[in-house]
Amino acid sequence: MAIKQFPPLETVTSPTVKTAQAAYYLNRQPQTLRGWACGQTGPLQSVLVCGRLAWPVADIRRLLGIQA
Repeated sequence: MAIKQFPPLETVTSPTVKTAQAAYYLNRQPQTLRGWACGQTGPLQSVLVCGRLAWPVADIRRLLGIQA
């Protein structure tokens, strides 16, 4: 299985990212984030975009201590 490479978080301009990309930035497995969303636990709250999980980039940056 190839590891996906995503752009640096500082360069992301979209308001949300998909689960795989958020997991990459947070150094977690995507299933961990899905668990957070399902149980409404964890340090981030997901949002639904067209019926799919998405993760707010601003919240990921805040959690990691990255200035926008």
